[in-house]
Amino acid sequence: MVTTYKQIKPAEACRYDAVSLGEVMLRLDPYDVPTARARQMRVFQGGGETNVACGLAYTFGLRAAVLTALVDDHVGVNIRNQLREAGVDTSKIIWFNTRNDGSRFSTDGKGTLMNGVNFTFAGKGVIPSDTLYYRAHTPVRELRPGDFDWAALFRQEGVRVFNTGGIYTLISPTSSELALEAVEQANAAGVFVSADLNYRSKVEPDKARARAINRRIAPQIGFLVGNDSDLSDALGYETKAPAEATYAEWSAAYAETVRQVARDYPNLSLIGTQWRGATNADMVSWGAVLYDPAEDRLYQAPLRQDIPIRDRTGGGDSFASGVLAALLKGKDLQTAVEWGAAHGILVQETPGDITMVDERAVLAEVKRGQARGGVRALR
Repeated sequence: MVTTYKQIKPAEACRYDAVSLGEVMLRLDPYDVPTARARQMRVFQGGGETNVACGLAYTFGLRAAVLTALVDDHVGVNIRNQLREAGVDTSKIIWFNTRNDGSRFSTDGKGTLMNGVNFTFAGKGVIPSDTLYYRAHTPVRELRPGDFDWAALFRQEGVRVFNTGGIYTLISPTSSELALEAVEQANAAGVFVSADLNYRSKVEPDKARARAINRRIAPQIGFLVGNDSDLSDALGYETKAPAEATYAEWSAAYAETVRQVARDYPNLSLIGTQWRGATNADMVSWGAVLYDPAEDRLYQAPLRQDIPIRDRTGGGDSFASGVLAALLKGKDLQTAVEWGAAHGILVQETPGDITMVDERAVLAEVKRGQARGGVRALR
């Protein structure tokens, strides 16, 4: 039986508010210079699933942990330290030593396994953002069913929300089996399951394979995050909206799509996503919706139009963490979609994959969005 958002466990019954299973990488950011000409880089960490945990911990002050794997070298420690700085519990990370001692979690010091790295150029104006990945030999790809003690985590320690996503589920031949094991064990323990389809052709170019895997996992999800292109690429649902649809046109078409998804997957108690209308690389319009199948109601955040941004990476992850934070704090669905929209746009105003703002800033942005007001300096 799949746990619904109305059945999220009370905080006092659990050690963790949320735990995320996924890949985390070292992100190298060449400032305003395209990667091919860069000579200086900023260092961040990030990953679709782990970004959600970071948002929940840093911005909303919730107890979040990550389930991932890293090679125990200076790069791995750097990533871990950044997660810690965001307030995330890193005690569940599986470390691969570099002694090549033949044990299950061991590698050599020559890079046979390596921590993942990406180069992300934010773009500017008509120059689009661009990300280059080095993830073919990362330790997280080696994880498989049985590597985590789900009974200890879900039943003894206690978890309110378990989160994973479409990047991790498709990243290796064994990752989908581990993700499926995780969501099944989470539901058996009464944990609310959230997953962002987050389809990336650079992870799995074969859409037929992606759909086959996602259709096995989807029946175990309570909250499904996915925009119209994700629902098409990852599950095969087409949204009948024109290519350059306005937000109103898109939301009407998306509502019909998610109604069909909910009919096919009655386990889903929430479906939602953010909407991005890009004017150029550093200006977007931003909306968000959250659908409750039981009520057949689509909740919408105020549309933000022509907002200058600094870095579009992580907007969807921050939408998801904003929604989950509201649910974990007992808020209603209208509040949840507004928290998601506000957090999603705020992360794009700062560099890196994860937000650099606190909950007060989210609440202020919610209020500003509702009033459609301007931005004033804080004195």
